[in-house]
Amino acid sequence: MLNVAVVGAAGYSGIEAVRLVLGHPRMRLVCATSANDARKPIANVYPALAGLTDVVFSAPDAEMIAAVADVAFLAVPHTAALALVPTLLAAGTTVIDLSADFRLKDPLVYEAWYGVLHTAPELLAEAVFGLPELDRSRLAGARLVACPGCYPTATVLAALPALESGIALGGSRIMVDAKSGVSGAGRTPTAAAHFVSANEAVLPYKVGTHRHTPEIIQTLSEVTGAPISLTFVPHLVPMTRGLLSTVYLEVEENFTTSEAVDLYRGRYHKEPFVHVHDAGGMPSTAEVRGTNRASIGVAVDESTHTLVAVCAIDNLGKGAAGQAIQCANAVFGYPETEGFERPAPVV
Repeated sequence: MLNVAVVGAAGYSGIEAVRLVLGHPRMRLVCATSANDARKPIANVYPALAGLTDVVFSAPDAEMIAAVADVAFLAVPHTAALALVPTLLAAGTTVIDLSADFRLKDPLVYEAWYGVLHTAPELLAEAVFGLPELDRSRLAGARLVACPGCYPTATVLAALPALESGIALGGSRIMVDAKSGVSGAGRTPTAAAHFVSANEAVLPYKVGTHRHTPEIIQTLSEVTGAPISLTFVPHLVPMTRGLLSTVYLEVEENFTTSEAVDLYRGRYHKEPFVHVHDAGGMPSTAEVRGTNRASIGVAVDESTHTLVAVCAIDNLGKGAAGQAIQCANAVFGYPETEGFERPAPVV
């Protein structure tokens, strides 16, 4: 049994990690931290977990976490991981970081997009990008895993087979239209996420300035072997959880939808969490709600030689906590599907 700490456990991604850890056959929750909810039982803050754990939220303290945990999931805002990770690693605690602090390889890019100094640049080369379907070769035994954000996860999975195969013309601009549920904005209330603002409304936000942009560019540029040009437009939609990323890619002439389906199924046929729809089918966020699955649909507009690749994920599942558990499984040599065996609700 792995002794697990979830740091930032009272937030939406953090409590989803808690839920998954509680259902994992090889993980034992020993610590859950929250600065705002310290000394409160988890079940008092989230009654849905009543009877499943008697763990009480504690204040975040790196030395305390390292003393009790084999692995720490960090579901914290950017910069918070910078303060924790060096101490945790020095004590021998494996870190699965859900924040943005170790995703970008260039500290100057991080500083430009996040507006703060990166205080642990020496760890960036060691950090393993935690998207197993892209590359799992470095996950086994890793000390520090940087899980990608929800938008990059869905976007990369949608674009990867086309770019990797060379069917998509990598030098052309990649257009991404993505939509996320309100839980992606976090638990702290904001004006945009207020019920009155978000209900019955679709809102594009941070157009051209969203901090997941350099992460998508970095990852897809590595896939193509050359810098890509990206237009990324995120939207807030009035649902609790779920994310849909629609990616538009210029492809070679005479490339068809059936060929696209074959390409994507060939790339993902061994991936237990990725489902590719038949030709004519498209994914819905409803079919992945509460899961670690990614559902993909592809279609080719032959008149414009455009591949439309759509990926649906749960932003708290495959976009955050589920992916973190999947990565931890790979780090410790467990089957990646361990802890995810139970079917999700279908309605």
